[in-house]
Amino acid sequence: MRQILILVMGVLCASYSCPPTPAAQNKQIVQRYFAEVWNSGKLEVLDELLDPQYINHTPSTPDPPPGPAGLKPIVAAIRKAFPDLHYEIKDLIVNDSMAVVRVIMTGTQRGDLFGQPPTGKKIAVNQINIEKIHHGKIVEHWRVTDELTLMKQLGIVQ
Repeated sequence: MRQILILVMGVLCASYSCPPTPAAQNKQIVQRYFAEVWNSGKLEVLDELLDPQYINHTPSTPDPPPGPAGLKPIVAAIRKAFPDLHYEIKDLIVNDSMAVVRVIMTGTQRGDLFGQPPTGKKIAVNQINIEKIHHGKIVEHWRVTDELTLMKQLGIVQ
């Protein structure tokens, strides 16, 4: 009976405009986050996507201020260091409250990167990002970056 109900709902939603599921909304939020904020540098979009009390748990940027104001300078600094910065989503897993996304971050270091002078070197680095989403806003973020590979590609370590 459940399978019939799911099939009927699918046919109805295909015929009429049904609102997206929470998981589908979360997928759109994460895709927009990478496309507009990280790839295009549209910092103002963070005001729409992040909760005012957003918490960034990333260890490489300890204790940034909460909300969009805490993330905007980080995005700006990384985009300044890598003007051609691009994130390619490789895997995206979502449910009603979380999204896990594996991305490849690429770019060429043309500017200062948190005290490291420009190297002119290209990078391609794996990241795993976890986003907790509540009522259409990202409320918490965790990220793990292959920072050893990043440092090797920039020539900072051997």
